[in-house]
Amino acid sequence: MFFDAQFWPFLVAITLLTLTPGVDTLLVIRNTSRGGVRDGILTSVAICSGLFVHATVSALGISLILLQSAWAFNALKLLGAGYLIWLGLRSLASARRGGGLPVADMGVSKERVRAWVSLREGFLSNVLNPKTVVFYMAFLPQFIAPGDPALAKSLWLAGIHFVIANIWQMGMVLMVGSAARWLAKRWVSRMMEGATGTVLVLFGIKLALAQRP
Repeated sequence: MFFDAQFWPFLVAITLLTLTPGVDTLLVIRNTSRGGVRDGILTSVAICSGLFVHATVSALGISLILLQSAWAFNALKLLGAGYLIWLGLRSLASARRGGGLPVADMGVSKERVRAWVSLREGFLSNVLNPKTVVFYMAFLPQFIAPGDPALAKSLWLAGIHFVIANIWQMGMVLMVGSAARWLAKRWVSRMMEGATGTVLVLFGIKLALAQRP
């Protein structure tokens, strides 16, 4: 059931999709720049943990309710958009204050960001993204045979996605962490905060204006 003929096409497809830049990539880079390697790793794990929520929701058919109910989809969409905009505005405020991104050697921050902050930001950015809900609802069923237990197979596929996404994102974490001394320069950190904040706000606005599929 788990390593059937449909597994390998899924592996290829999900790997290619994972490599496509998006909000998750941006948030991992932002948080690594902000709080170092530890912050980035926690953010990555939290983001990918949200995949299990989407897999469960998809398997239980709750996604169908979101797709069929305009108000439910719009509520989730606006909640997710508002959260992204809030994260973006925080980055812009930090850039304006000139506080910068306090990173030191190998991405270990001078002022360590509390673990729950990284975990909360990563998890909520993923779980509150209705596009991921819709994606899992449309994508996963293609790799679940009629006789397979839907929930178990969905969680298994989400687990594969979890591993691949973490490998990719943690690679970025290490790359950003290795540039810690350069990122510690005030003008660079302000530019990074300003750029990531602007893109997060734009992502949020785009999500808020997105039409129900």
